[in-house]
Amino acid sequence: MEFTAGRFPVIVIGAGHAGIEAALAAARLGVPTAIFSLSLDAVGNMPCNPAIGGTGKGHLVREIDALGGMMGKAADATCIQYRMLNLGKGPAVHSLRAQADRRAYQDYMKDVLENTEHVTLIQAEISEILLKDGRVAAVKTTRGAVYETQAAVIACGTFLGGRVIIGEFTQDAGPDGLFPATELSKCLQELGVTLRRFKTGTPPRVNKNSIDFSAMVLQEGDREVVPFSFETTVQPENSAVCHLTYTTPLTHEIIRNSLDKSPLYTGVIEGVGPRYCPSIEDKVVRFADKERHQLFIEPMGLHTAEMYVQGFSSSMPEDVQIAMLRSVDGMQNAQIMRPAYAIEYDCVDPLELLPTLELKKIGGLFGAGQFNGSSGYEEAAAQGLVAGANAALGVLGREAFTLSRSEAYIGVLIDDLVTKGTNEPYRMMTSRCEYRLVLRQDNADVRLAEKAFGAGLISAERLAAVQEKARQVQQELQRLCKLSVSPGDANPLLAQVGSTPLSTGVKFSELLKRPEVSYALLAPLDKDCSPELSPRVLEQVEIELTYAGYIKREEARIAQFDRMEKMLLPAGLDYLQLQGLRIEARQKLLQLQPRSLGQASRISGVNPADIAALMVYLEAAKKNVSRETFSEGV
Repeated sequence: MEFTAGRFPVIVIGAGHAGIEAALAAARLGVPTAIFSLSLDAVGNMPCNPAIGGTGKGHLVREIDALGGMMGKAADATCIQYRMLNLGKGPAVHSLRAQADRRAYQDYMKDVLENTEHVTLIQAEISEILLKDGRVAAVKTTRGAVYETQAAVIACGTFLGGRVIIGEFTQDAGPDGLFPATELSKCLQELGVTLRRFKTGTPPRVNKNSIDFSAMVLQEGDREVVPFSFETTVQPENSAVCHLTYTTPLTHEIIRNSLDKSPLYTGVIEGVGPRYCPSIEDKVVRFADKERHQLFIEPMGLHTAEMYVQGFSSSMPEDVQIAMLRSVDGMQNAQIMRPAYAIEYDCVDPLELLPTLELKKIGGLFGAGQFNGSSGYEEAAAQGLVAGANAALGVLGREAFTLSRSEAYIGVLIDDLVTKGTNEPYRMMTSRCEYRLVLRQDNADVRLAEKAFGAGLISAERLAAVQEKARQVQQELQRLCKLSVSPGDANPLLAQVGSTPLSTGVKFSELLKRPEVSYALLAPLDKDCSPELSPRVLEQVEIELTYAGYIKREEARIAQFDRMEKMLLPAGLDYLQLQGLRIEARQKLLQLQPRSLGQASRISGVNPADIAALMVYLEAAKKNVSRETFSEGV
């Protein structure tokens, strides 16, 4: 029986990492928002790795935090081991990663949702999206409750049409044995949304009491913990350790002898899996020359015996999984608490999305997270924040919120999805970002605060705090450019780090450009007594000085990129009529309708000659030359 249950201007479908940030972003803008979950016990669940951050992903978490999001704060409140990755490389690729206490993280996020103004948390399955005049008008639950709305965000994760696979065993289910969302897939297809089938997987969970850690390598956290959130004031502490072990030749033999039972190779699995995070059987086949593969044994929390076997994702039958695990050093007596499994799910072709993450075909309907073809908690949360903000801004009749790929990793993530599309679950990596020396994790707050405040996502007080930090950085840079040091004072210290001695006096700023020279080394020579500055301010000062030339060069490239982005193309342009373009380019441009010349240049199948033709068109349009004249003359 159908009945009207209420009205919320914004509705979020799913309460995972994408849904949480979507609901909280809409609420920060003052828009009443309902967030629906199949189970309130699964809010903020980590069905795969109990960790936040990682290479490239740590940048996303910092940017989410800079935009007022909650993931970084939740991580700092519940994480049990922190490690800064890639410290042997430059600051552009430094990425924070931390193991989370899985249940504590869930409890934290559920508490935030329950106690945030303008947010209503409801347990129900959304089965239908109802339209009026081509726009979202309401959603309906499987129980027949109808909730009127002006905008909806789909953030279903892997629940949408979910199917779990372990060997020959298959079951319609979401992660962790929860119910799947099946009716919504049918509704979306009826509405003309193009759905595809992707696949992901997760390793087994093993009882720590059955593991011989003495046969493994201890992996401790950082001595000096760096938090995720720029607003964290209580220093997080490491309270857990991880361990490293490896597969063995016997492991590989068991896998090769069991490939006829692997759903990956028998055709049971139909969805496309992530290339950058393959299953262990896939790794053994694809990298047959490798004698072993790394496995990290990571705790699921402080109050559970479950350990996560990172790197051992599989869809093999359970008996094969047991044999595989027990062939690993330190795991000879391992007891599986939860077997590994693959899960297939439905997702949209992200080329059907606008940069705001609104579907092109249905006004007021937004997508976020794995529904958009991405993978990972951090990618999901980043998209959720943008989708939720834009859903609320649309309700308020305000300008949409978007980020360029020259402004943020979140901009790269969304632009890659909506412009290039993806044929596999998309994963953020630092290599995807062209301007990563400028878009570092340490300066995310300075980069994004003004834009976040303009959209209403952060308070005036937080903006002022970020501006004060930026002022301190610039003031210290100016001070160091004036402060001099003599060879006699500097050379003994330079000798300690093997740095070339001075023959003449130089400014402190010049010495700090040397990679081996640090603030701490030169502190005894600072006669002006450097003001009390936070470690985060000092970090940015050092980076700005050390990489000044490279940063300047990258900023020039960004300026050129931004010029292309500002060359806007008319909405609804009929590219089929532009004879100067190749047929493939016309078809792709017509389908995607890029907003700018810059976005057009990143579309697969559009080459530099096509861009040159579009530039001619734009110049002709400025001079009021008709499109017919252009078409004939190009």
